[in-house]
Amino acid sequence: MPVISSVESALEVIRRGTAEIISEENLKEKLERSLGSGKPLCIKLGIDPTAPDVHLGFAVVLRKLRQFQDLGHEVVIVIGDFTARIGDPTGRSETRKVLSPAEILENAKTYQEQFRKILDPSKTRITSNSEWLAKLNLGDLIELTSKYTVARMIERDDFQTRYRGGQPIGIHEFLYPLMQGYDSVALRADVELGGTDQKFNILVGRDLQREYGQEPQVALLMPILEGTDGVQKMSKSYGNYVGIREDPENMFGKLMSIPDTLICRYFELCTDVPLPEIREMERQIEEGATNPRDHKMRLAREIITIYHSQAQAEKAQEAFGLKYGQKGLESKAIIARPLRIAPEELRDGRIWIAALVTRAGAAGSRREAQRLVSQGAVVLDGRKVTAYNEDVSLGAGMILEVGKHDIFRIVLDEGPSS
Repeated sequence: MPVISSVESALEVIRRGTAEIISEENLKEKLERSLGSGKPLCIKLGIDPTAPDVHLGFAVVLRKLRQFQDLGHEVVIVIGDFTARIGDPTGRSETRKVLSPAEILENAKTYQEQFRKILDPSKTRITSNSEWLAKLNLGDLIELTSKYTVARMIERDDFQTRYRGGQPIGIHEFLYPLMQGYDSVALRADVELGGTDQKFNILVGRDLQREYGQEPQVALLMPILEGTDGVQKMSKSYGNYVGIREDPENMFGKLMSIPDTLICRYFELCTDVPLPEIREMERQIEEGATNPRDHKMRLAREIITIYHSQAQAEKAQEAFGLKYGQKGLESKAIIARPLRIAPEELRDGRIWIAALVTRAGAAGSRREAQRLVSQGAVVLDGRKVTAYNEDVSLGAGMILEVGKHDIFRIVLDEGPSS
């Protein structure tokens, strides 16, 4: 049937890079109904304007919104100017600082400017949830809170952790997921997007829509993109982010520094390269049939072309090539993968060179690492190490080279909490 065929094609697009759909059957029903009636679905994204620089991690969700737009649906972005007065408690170990109205307004303006780089303005409605939340009176609020129990709210991991740890939880923090969920009621949202860390909030929206006699929205959860360090989620606070407004040369250098294990993940979540091509690339990298560095260069070009232009992407690659051609430690640090060393791995700031090479994953065993050292294939911060039994001193930022292609930047962890 042609309707099913078109819906299946749409689902194939929507599934790409998606972590979870609750539920896909509901989404299919909504898509079929939309196709039959010609009425576009309402696709919602709620954001609190607390961090005005959009990076590739946040762009993962925005790009999925654009895919819905290209499929003919309408996107509503809810700037949480009202809920930002509370602050999203997700992942917090303490109560969030409340933003001032001036801060909220300025951050919202900055977001809107950046959205134009990804979304189709003609199919994007940007609104603020103060439009309906500020109109709720005390009776409305009591009715809203009656729709959810304290027991269900405490099921939330971050609330559980704080409660058990004796950390205070403000009553107003319980209101955040309720108000965010009420946004879906006010908009009669068909689908809500968010990161996997927003699962609880989005599911509250589904529950509240049922309570208010509406068809529940589909929860479409996107994965959290790891930053350039390959460990923490991409975040400006961690210093591991790539901003979509950054200078192309900076973007190129940062993207060349991501771990090889993230190349295909970045291709899938941050570019439009077809999935079969990405899977073949993944196979080649795993089998060692190709140099991961070449794929990273293409990745950088693809991403810079999206947010700047192809000409600027090529210019950034040329600049990177000139810099790397100098063969200096500074240029090698740009493409080096971070190698985290914990304090317990060192003795007086030193480590056995064979243990270091093995720890980096550049050798399958310490015996193989010793062979590489003896062959002169190991260079630490510009000095060739040839004695396989040598204990070497390590410092943060030092560059370890094993062979021609394995380059690592030493990161010294401060302790278990880092």
